[in-house]
Amino acid sequence: MSYKSLSIFIDGASKGNPGDAAIGVVICNGEEVVKNFYKYIGSTTNNIAEYTALIYGLQEALILKAKEIFVNTDSELILRQLKGIYKVKNPNIRALFEQVKHLLSGFDKVKIAQIPREKNRGADKLAQKAIKEQAKVVARQ
Repeated sequence: MSYKSLSIFIDGASKGNPGDAAIGVVICNGEEVVKNFYKYIGSTTNNIAEYTALIYGLQEALILKAKEIFVNTDSELILRQLKGIYKVKNPNIRALFEQVKHLLSGFDKVKIAQIPREKNRGADKLAQKAIKEQAKVVARQ
């Protein structure tokens, strides 16, 4: 199946910053949720979690053969770095930034918007769910 246009909602969360971190991604075709997923990614910073969520979302959109994407994030850093307003100074983020730029080249049209947290609740809940599930796994060990 392929899609002309998909909206991707991304969020990364880190408890402690750095601390236990996870990602949440919701992909929509119009109002229909095509896919959503979450993943615990280990101990890292919130910014790295945000970039990791974006990478996963872009990879999934490529798998779904989207031609156009509209990325929604509540991360000011990601938006401003991708638009060239902020420089990417952190070497750990630089590698992720370069990967994102490479993935973005696979789409005919890309729009990226910063949205308020309250409009990104779906992705946020998924990221929080991954952290909670990991905490349960650790508690059982």
